[in-house]
Amino acid sequence: MKRFRYRALVDFDQPAAGGPGRRYPSGTRGFMVHARRIGEPSGHKYFPATIVLDDQQPPQPGEHVVVTITVTDADARSYLAPGQPFTIWGESTGRGVISRLLLTDPGPG
Repeated sequence: MKRFRYRALVDFDQPAAGGPGRRYPSGTRGFMVHARRIGEPSGHKYFPATIVLDDQQPPQPGEHVVVTITVTDADARSYLAPGQPFTIWGESTGRGVISRLLLTDPGPG
C-alpha cells in the first residue's frame, strides 16, 4: 500500500467526552478521515489516518490549525486532493480542506 501525506487546514470541534483518544509516542493522533470521491459526490470513503499538528498545543474548538495527515490507502488520490473538503472523526471531530500533497511513498510491505 502507498502512503500519502497531505497538508491541510482543519477546524476542530470540541473534544469527545471520555478522554484524550489514541495518541502515539511521537505526539501523533489517530483519526478517521471521511471524504467524498473527487468528481463523484455520491461516492465517499473513511480512511484511518494519523494527524500531526504543526503547533504542539492542543487546538481550541473553532481554531483553524495546519496539520499533516498521513493515509495509507491506494484509493487516497481519488478522494484527497488540493481543495478537497473532508471531515475528521476521533478524539475530536472537525472539518478541513486539503492544501497540498506532500509525499507519496511505497510504504510498508
